[in-house]
Amino acid sequence: MKILLISSSPRREKSQTLLLAKEFLRGCSEGKNVKSEIIHLCDLRIKFCHCCENCHKKILACHVDDDVLMVLNKMLEADGIILASPNYINQITASMKALLERSSHFIHCKRLLGKYIAGVATSGSGQDRSVLEYIKYYAHTCGAQYSGGVSSGMQSVSEKINEASNLGNKFTSDIREKRIYPDQTEAIEQGKRHFGVLIKAMKNEWEEEYQYWLKKGWI
Repeated sequence: MKILLISSSPRREKSQTLLLAKEFLRGCSEGKNVKSEIIHLCDLRIKFCHCCENCHKKILACHVDDDVLMVLNKMLEADGIILASPNYINQITASMKALLERSSHFIHCKRLLGKYIAGVATSGSGQDRSVLEYIKYYAHTCGAQYSGGVSSGMQSVSEKINEASNLGNKFTSDIREKRIYPDQTEAIEQGKRHFGVLIKAMKNEWEEEYQYWLKKGWI
């Protein structure tokens, strides 16, 4: 089992977000045969999406020269993905948002179907529901099941250590058991129906994505 932790805090190892996320990983590691990897977005070159649609015409093709494709491929290789971000004005950080915007193909073709996503967030206020809700929304748009999230104010991270560890244990159990959440599956299917119409309408422009849908038997 491969678990990928993507941390978007600019404080790297000094980050309270990373501290909480590592406790999440500790819970994951209690399972057998679990391999984990941590990616710090602040160490990478993450540029903005140019909305050129190249990644729809030819799957994951992008003329922007940076590290995003490497991260996207690691996401495709992982069984579970932890998205960890501080709360910046009730949202994920700009670096995390930029990365997710560059994964538009994942949304069009539900490329994370069968995978699991969890969220970790911290903030000065402790009001992090909007961040976790956004991560859950992103999971569904890409086809993944959302296993849950943990958040904390900066001054109370130590109080959430056990919660984070327990959620990590649940995360690997969800993956191992291929647990399905019916309400989430319905949200994923609604998204699939929406993009099915779009993919058919754009089949001449988005040729490879259209072929992907054909091979999956979705259209």
